[in-house]
Amino acid sequence: MKIILNEQQLSITIQRLTNQLLENHLNLENTALIGIQPRGIYFSDRIVRQLAGEVPAEAIRYGKLDITFYRDDVRTGLHELNQTDIPFSIENREVVLIDDVLWTGRTIRAALDALLDFGRPAKVELCVLIDRRFSRQLPIQADYVGKPIDSIITQKVKVYWKEKDGKDEVALL
Repeated sequence: MKIILNEQQLSITIQRLTNQLLENHLNLENTALIGIQPRGIYFSDRIVRQLAGEVPAEAIRYGKLDITFYRDDVRTGLHELNQTDIPFSIENREVVLIDDVLWTGRTIRAALDALLDFGRPAKVELCVLIDRRFSRQLPIQADYVGKPIDSIITQKVKVYWKEKDGKDEVALL
């Protein structure tokens, strides 16, 4: 196991990405942030918490998206359903999808399909904590990247969150 980001590095990375989002979406006027279930929401929750320290809370439009039934890959076992909660219109808004790890691109493709059920955004951007650059199966690139890494197909990237796993850390297994 190799530690990619320790707790301090993870915190600094989240702060940097939050600043980049604010730089490109000043005041978040026409912006909606959407965390991808299940593990992307731990990351998106952190970004939203950081944003709340910079802009008024009412300026933040934050939703969570379950993509279970939009996936094109077959998973063994029962699908664990998560909740979609997008309590605002995304019509003509700039949407920032937020996920923890960008690997093959299939999760993001599914998220884009699911998002269209809620309206037609003016623009969609992607914010990821980890970008596994050389494993893409679809032509999807992130606009905001916490840390790009090079890994082989047999390796796994595991993001640990205090809320779920008891520690903040990103590891390559």
